[in-house]
Amino acid sequence: MTLRKRLLGSAAVQSIAAWLIVRYIHLAHATTRWDVEGLEHVEAIRNAGRPLIACFWHQRIMMMRFLWREPAPFSVLVSPHRDGRQLSRIMRRLGVNIIEGSSNREGAAGLRGVIRTLKGGGCVAVTPDGPRGPRRRVQPGVIAAARAAGAPIVPAAFSVRRRALLGTWDRFLVALPFTRGVYVIGAPIDVGGLEPEAARRLLEARLNEITGYADRLLGVAAPSAAERDAPA
Repeated sequence: MTLRKRLLGSAAVQSIAAWLIVRYIHLAHATTRWDVEGLEHVEAIRNAGRPLIACFWHQRIMMMRFLWREPAPFSVLVSPHRDGRQLSRIMRRLGVNIIEGSSNREGAAGLRGVIRTLKGGGCVAVTPDGPRGPRRRVQPGVIAAARAAGAPIVPAAFSVRRRALLGTWDRFLVALPFTRGVYVIGAPIDVGGLEPEAARRLLEARLNEITGYADRLLGVAAPSAAERDAPA
């Protein structure tokens, strides 16, 4: 292993990087003029005393922390792999609880944690194409967790006018400061009466619709189907 990789992989360097990233996220949020559509969907579920699973694409994770308006924290399902560990550091600094695992078939321990949290009345956020894609493809684990816990899935997205797209597998969207942004929350999906594959396809379609709608609200061109499906 090279010296550069050892330095970048050290806990001290990653902790400093997490601190800097969190400071930037707060700056980007504070200097952006935000609109919110669909908050009533979350309020109706929570006023009824029910838990929920919030779903958004991995690409749009950066600013989603600030959509949560309740004083009680919510939990996020994060991969225990190297990239996930750094994401965990960032999320904890943002006041988010962490459930380690993934949304794919192999993430049994993480999904058990999601179900346990939901049955305890908590709310969980999941990026259903994480931790490593394919991007914008819902993995079956989130459907299984929602069915087991009897919790609705709420699709959501954010968009900003000034942005940068990274060359990562998910084309990660970095919100730039001093811009206009929007959060969009869709109607909840009750997967209990649906076949798992039908529910998976429905969630995938809704997430793509909502993400594209959020981009159009700001006059940002959404990626074509070919661009979304192209390998990273």
